[in-house]
Amino acid sequence: MGIKLSVRSLLSGITRHDINNQLSVQMGYLSMLGKKQPDATHNEYFHKVASAAERISAMIEFTKEYEEIGVHSPSWQNCRILVEKAAKHAPLGTVMVKNNISVEIEVFADPLVVKVFYNLMENAVRYGGKITFIRFSVEESGDGHLIICEDDGNGVVSEEKEKIFERGFGKNTGLGLFLSREILSITRITITEKGTPGKGARFEILVPKGTYR
Repeated sequence: MGIKLSVRSLLSGITRHDINNQLSVQMGYLSMLGKKQPDATHNEYFHKVASAAERISAMIEFTKEYEEIGVHSPSWQNCRILVEKAAKHAPLGTVMVKNNISVEIEVFADPLVVKVFYNLMENAVRYGGKITFIRFSVEESGDGHLIICEDDGNGVVSEEKEKIFERGFGKNTGLGLFLSREILSITRITITEKGTPGKGARFEILVPKGTYR
């Protein structure tokens, strides 16, 4: 099994490397064309091609980071530390992260669960607009415990509260929240968005009994 996984990782790595090389060539030529000021009537198509190339590059890099989902056995993860680790790498700018999770709280999850916290922060900053803070906390629930991520940004419109977890939805790679839900589901943890549009997003991660301590 380990050999198969190693071969799979090697092949996917080679494939990504080759595609990225070709994309670099394509984006290089696009950059050269851009400097030549092409016919104004073609500008729309030129920008669409360049945007598609950048999106493909981002998706390839994304698959590299997430190829090990489910490969390693779930383990107990300290939630406060997960938030701290994610905050160190997230593009927060001036946005403040308020970590109100107790140092003792742990969840039983896939090792890549830290990516979930990173994605929540990254999405909040990317789409939050007027956002100034992101707050993490924990509440008891009849079915277990809720890990809550909320902010004071634009929030999520009602018709998109479930769509944001669909593969390909969104302006970036369209994979962040989709893969976050996949990572959590490995140990039966769920995630939903319950915020008020215009007043901020509120993601509720429901940790069932047996996967929380």
